[in-house]
Amino acid sequence: MEKSLLIVESPTKVRTIKKYLGPEFEVKASLGHIKDLPPNLLGVDIEQAFKPEFQIISGKNKVLKELKQAARKASHIYLAPDPDREGEAIAWHIAEELSDKDKSFHRVLFHELSKRAILEALQKPEPLNEPRFQSQLARRILDRLVGYQISPLLWQKVKKGLSAGRVQSVAVRLICDREREIQVFVSREYWSITALLTPGETDPDRGAPAIFEAKLVKIEGKAAKVTNQEQAENLVAGLAQETFRVVKLDRKERLRHPTAPFTTSQLQQEAFRKLRFPAKKTMFLAQRLYEGVEVGSDGLVGLITYMRTDSTRVSKEAVEAVREHIQQRFGPDYLPARPLTYPNKKGAQDAHEAIRPTAMDYPPEAIASFLEKDLLALYRLIWNRFVASQMKPARIDQTSVDIAAGKTLFRATGSVLKFPGFTSLYVVGKDTEEEENGEKGGRLPLLQTDQVLGLEKLLPKQHFTQPPPRYTEATLVKELEEKGIGRPSTYAAIISTIQDKEYVKKEKQLFHPTELGFLVTDLLVKNFPDILDVQFTANMENNLDLIEEGKLNWVEVLENFYQPFAQTLVRARSEMEQIKGQGIPTDIVCPKCQKAMTIRLGRNGPFLACSGYPQCRQTMNFTRDEKGRIQPETASEAEGEAEKICAQCGKPMVVRRGKFGSFWACSGYPQCTETLPYAPGGAEAEPPSAAPTGQVCPTCGSAMILKKNRFGGQFLACEKYPKCKTARALETDMPCPQTGCTGNLVSRVTKKGLRFYGCSRYPECSFLLWGKPVKQTCPQCQSPLMVEKTSKKEGTFLACIKKECGYKETKAE
Repeated sequence: MEKSLLIVESPTKVRTIKKYLGPEFEVKASLGHIKDLPPNLLGVDIEQAFKPEFQIISGKNKVLKELKQAARKASHIYLAPDPDREGEAIAWHIAEELSDKDKSFHRVLFHELSKRAILEALQKPEPLNEPRFQSQLARRILDRLVGYQISPLLWQKVKKGLSAGRVQSVAVRLICDREREIQVFVSREYWSITALLTPGETDPDRGAPAIFEAKLVKIEGKAAKVTNQEQAENLVAGLAQETFRVVKLDRKERLRHPTAPFTTSQLQQEAFRKLRFPAKKTMFLAQRLYEGVEVGSDGLVGLITYMRTDSTRVSKEAVEAVREHIQQRFGPDYLPARPLTYPNKKGAQDAHEAIRPTAMDYPPEAIASFLEKDLLALYRLIWNRFVASQMKPARIDQTSVDIAAGKTLFRATGSVLKFPGFTSLYVVGKDTEEEENGEKGGRLPLLQTDQVLGLEKLLPKQHFTQPPPRYTEATLVKELEEKGIGRPSTYAAIISTIQDKEYVKKEKQLFHPTELGFLVTDLLVKNFPDILDVQFTANMENNLDLIEEGKLNWVEVLENFYQPFAQTLVRARSEMEQIKGQGIPTDIVCPKCQKAMTIRLGRNGPFLACSGYPQCRQTMNFTRDEKGRIQPETASEAEGEAEKICAQCGKPMVVRRGKFGSFWACSGYPQCTETLPYAPGGAEAEPPSAAPTGQVCPTCGSAMILKKNRFGGQFLACEKYPKCKTARALETDMPCPQTGCTGNLVSRVTKKGLRFYGCSRYPECSFLLWGKPVKQTCPQCQSPLMVEKTSKKEGTFLACIKKECGYKETKAE
């Protein structure tokens, strides 16, 4: 019997889908894209209607060969990459490579990896969606045109390795603009006045007169503005003599309604607020939940629907299932008479459902033992939000009391939760402390109009207006979505890129632009105003959506973009300011020659250098104060003690800042390269550990000693360093298991401090092992080595070094 071929993106999906399909299907994975534009060329023929020059991605020839071999045995090929633009492009390229007149190609869309959804999709296959593919194609070419033509200009004018992007550069601009708002913000003093009042009667629950708070809101009928201490004290003195009388009571029941199930951007925001997960981590975990997780005897189960969506729509079957769950777990009081529906935001793509559990058969508490901590936390968040979205609203009794005192008006508010509704399961997180405080309210005593209240105390309090807050991952995602910049599915990659390129840094979960971020943004805003314009970028995203809907031609969209862009590019090549080799002028004066200092960009970040270079080589580190003003960091400020003298040449030593922190360096560099470790407070750091080994240096015959590098790893080095620079990795007595290799395994450490073991003959042999090797033969495949690993679920165990073997055993104590 001839088999049909089903092609998905990832091997995990292959394992999940195979559970539900019979022997008539062979399932293969493409491992993502198989074709792309060339990595080192523009790859777009602008003169020929923007014809792309796609090529097989390096390393994908083997995958493509396997797909072609499988396709020869099948007449029906089902293409099932992810149901979005990127997935459509993957399907299109696979069809091109496997094209055969005797083959029938079918596009299937799996919105969830459950048996029902998979079988239904296979019964109703679709043709390849050309408009959706063209939308992805237009986006890819747009990004290539911008990135591959502006980035080289930045390399020439500023620094090698920089990049610009159609969306990423706008995201950096938002962060820079916010920082400048903070820098120019002038804080103003103001005072609040709170009255502690009592109705006089006894509170039956507390056995004492009930005391409640009321805040000053009006003075002589206008909004209260108390700007200094003197004004506040005068008001307090006068109010102490006044009678406080209730003039208005407003009691009403307020409903707090549940929120819709998650869209992609909402999931990213809420996962940050509640779990402190970066967007990249959230999407990685969501991908795992979608593709399938081992759930006991059920094997691999796709636990959530497709995680890239901006729709709030939910299928009828899912609504019925969750309503039944609410009825059974919470009771009829929590179940609305009719299912709740939620409108999509303007411009939302409705191809996929909201993010929800695929089935109500797997509540978080039932499968907690099968999921690691973070995966379970995200699944519980998705589960609770979905269930809460179909529950009754919370009912709150809210009371507002206006209290007159002389020419002032005070207001007290209180709220009592009468029925928790959906809040018994889920409450939306808040971005700021002010938002959280705004939700709080307490019980007020029973009051009546014209009732005279007793004044216990008046509390004046000083405050200062605050600048706009810096972006967190949650608020940046929210801003990008609200302004229509990029797509929710790209936010994680954007946020990761702008940090990797060191345009922004994160401190206490808040984004700060770096000196490099400011510099590049200012240059791009000046020379490419359209590319950095928020509205322009949003309009382009809308055009891409219209291409997908078949309402715009993709070539025309590119032509309308490129013609003005090409003219701007030509102008920028001649007019963009030259930073490389010249620096950015400042008003800081060189302490040696009195010339202006400039900001230069080095390998380890920005620094101040004299504009008189090379005649004057004065340099110094600098910081910026809260207003963005440059603060030079002198040597005495940096080390907090008297100047050090170089032991080699006698010149003063200065504190430099390198990639791995501060260090002492001779001011006579480059003639003298003497350096010393540096510890906080100016002390000289303890030198790296050095222990004798009994081994002899093969170069000079001196002793080899054991030393530690800056990452914490150990290595062997000649004791005569720096005169003799012989060094080698610390070898184990375990031979490299690679067939035919004569090397031994050596301990190494990555720049991030992660330890691994690799072959001593690297780069001739590239074998590496994550985990500690153990001299023990695998009882299943007879491999000469095992590796020691640790996981939260299984503790410490030994595993075979061959992944295909899969043997594991608990490590003996």
